[in-house]
This record gives sequence, C-alpha cells and structure tokens, in this order.
Amino acid sequence: MSADKQTTPWHDMLCRFWSSPVSRVGAAGIVLIVFPALFAPFIANGKPLFFIDVHGRVSMPFLRFFFAPESSESLVEMLFNFASVMLVAGALIFLLCRRKTVRLVAVTFTAVVMLAGFILTPQVMDKTDFRRLAEDSRCAVFAPIPYGPDEIVGIPYAPPGGEHILGCDDIGRDLASRLIYGARVSLAVGILAAALALVIGVTVGMCAGYFRGVLDLLLMRLVEIISCFPMFLLLLILMSMLGDYKIAQSIPLVIAVIGLTGWIGLAFLVRGEVLKESSLPYVQSCVISGVPGWRIMFRHLLPNITAPVLISCTFGVAGAIMSESGLSFLGFGVQPPTASWGNLLRQAFDNPLEYWHLTFFPGVVLFITVMSFNFTGEGLRRAFDVKEM
Repeated sequence: MSADKQTTPWHDMLCRFWSSPVSRVGAAGIVLIVFPALFAPFIANGKPLFFIDVHGRVSMPFLRFFFAPESSESLVEMLFNFASVMLVAGALIFLLCRRKTVRLVAVTFTAVVMLAGFILTPQVMDKTDFRRLAEDSRCAVFAPIPYGPDEIVGIPYAPPGGEHILGCDDIGRDLASRLIYGARVSLAVGILAAALALVIGVTVGMCAGYFRGVLDLLLMRLVEIISCFPMFLLLLILMSMLGDYKIAQSIPLVIAVIGLTGWIGLAFLVRGEVLKESSLPYVQSCVISGVPGWRIMFRHLLPNITAPVLISCTFGVAGAIMSESGLSFLGFGVQPPTASWGNLLRQAFDNPLEYWHLTFFPGVVLFITVMSFNFTGEGLRRAFDVKEM
C-alpha cells in the first residue's frame, strides 16, 4: 500500500476479513440462506404474481398475501417482506441518486409508504384455488414453487420428485416451501435473540467492569448463579413453565426466552474487556478531566471493545438458531402450523429412515446456517487479530 493512501482501521479489517477463505465461505453461506428467506414470497407462494382471468380482468393476488400474510406469525413475515422491499428500493435509489439528501428523502418516503401498506392492508384468509383457475385463465404467472408453506397440496410423507422437488411433510405440505419459510423463523430467532442478549450482556458487563465495587460483586454473583444451570435445560424449564400457564409459544416468546438466557458469557467477556481498557491512560485522562461516567462508557470504552463483542454476537446467532431448532424438535419451541426446521425434523422422528427427506434436507440447511455463522465469526476473529495475519 502506498504511503500517501490513507485507509481507516475498519477498511483494513474488512480487507483482512475478505482475504480469508474461511470468511468468504461463511459469508457465502449466510447469503445463501438469507436471500431465499428475504424473497420467500417470490420463490414459494400459492398466489399468482400476475393473473388475467377469462374475462380479461388483470389482478395481482400475490400483493395481498405480501402485505398481509396468511400466517399465525404474520409479524415475522411482514418484517422480512418489508426488509426485502427496502433492500431492493435502497439499492435502486443508491444507483440512481447521487446526492445524499435526495437518497435520504427517497429512502424515507419509500419506507413510510411501505409501512402504510403493511399496516392498512387487512388480513383475509383467501382459500381460492388459483392453480385450478389458471387452467382456464388467459395468463397466470406463479412463483417457481407454486405452493404456500401451509397449503396441503400432496400426499403425506411423499418422497422428492414430480411436482414436489423435496417431497411433502406429514400432512402433505410442500417441504421446499416450508424450508424456505422456516429460514425466516430461524433467522428471526437467531438475530433478534442475539441482539437482546447483546444489549443485556453489554449493559451488565460494562456496569460491572466500570463501576466495580459492590455493584460488580452483586452483578457477577448473579451471573455466576445463572451460569450454574445448563442453558438448554434452563430453556426447557422456562418454556415448560410458560406452557403450564397457557402462554402461547410464539416466535416473540422464543426470542425473549433465548435472549434472556443467552447473555451470561457476553457479560463476562465485556466485563473483562472493560477492566482492561479502564486501566489505560486515555480512560484515566477522561476521569481526571471530569468526563461523565456514561460518556466514558459509551463514547470511549464501547467503541474499543467492539471487536470481541461483534465476534461473540456472531457465534451467539448460531447458538440461538440451534437452541430454537432444539426446542422446536422437542415440542417446546415454535408451534405448528408455523414452519420451523426443528419441527420439520420432529415429523420424521417416528421413522427417520423411511421419511429420510424430512431428516436430510432440514438437517443440511441447519448445518449450512450454523456453519456459516461460525465461519463468519472465526473470520472476524482473525480479521480483528492482526497478529494472525
């Protein structure tokens, strides 16, 4: 690199990250899982994307399903649908608009319009068989997989082949469609639970490491008491207790339970990093200068411990996905009819060899997802650790 070319530390870190084969494999795996999850309605959907009936009337039945999903977990569906629209719109705005002000206004306007569409569109259970109507229509354009995740369209436990490339589940729903929509569940639980654990772990760890004394003693003893319980066993106990009180085991509940039990290791990590950073001259000079404690913590300490926190959070996403799949497999997680990789594996429990497609395909997708996040975390660890380069 030439001496006159200035780069930021983050730019150097990204260059080191992309130079590692492990990082590239991990990032490619994440894209492979995230892309179908974001654009699931365009890939697997029982409603036509474009429809012209025998009378020449043009309609797009898909749009209502897009803005008001027919799902028991419609909030997660709308969140991913909104993200897909904003991703495409943001990319187009970035390419077409040069001025930052125009880009900001265009993105804000698009977001407001899309939010209004999701909020104002009422949910209607439309049972119209468009595949039958398509036989007499002038034009009907379906998604590549013309089946919704909850539609019964085949023979129970049908093997891969014919109209269903990955087969069907225990009641005849298309497995490929349920795998794609199950990715939304796993990613939502993994990312949001990891984010919740991140907020709690960073807050507890920073308070304990910076203020020390009695607060540190009390917080760390609490953390040690919680860490005495095996995490997965604690998850099972909590979900069982909530079930006894007739609390529905929905995706937000699974996210909350996993997030509220997954911050222990991060709190220990953050506390140790804060203790190390607090002894350095730049923090001591801030204290002597009278800088408020909250400003020192969030303006000076937090940016300097971002690397280990980010790495830990990446591994935390993989752990949360595994926890959700384990809970769903045992019947304590996301409940049917919502598609989940864990409950798909559970359907093959009676005879995993005969119903091999319900074991193999969800298992492979789960393996690729967890491996990709772990590889990405390992790539970040190497990128931040200059000594390994």
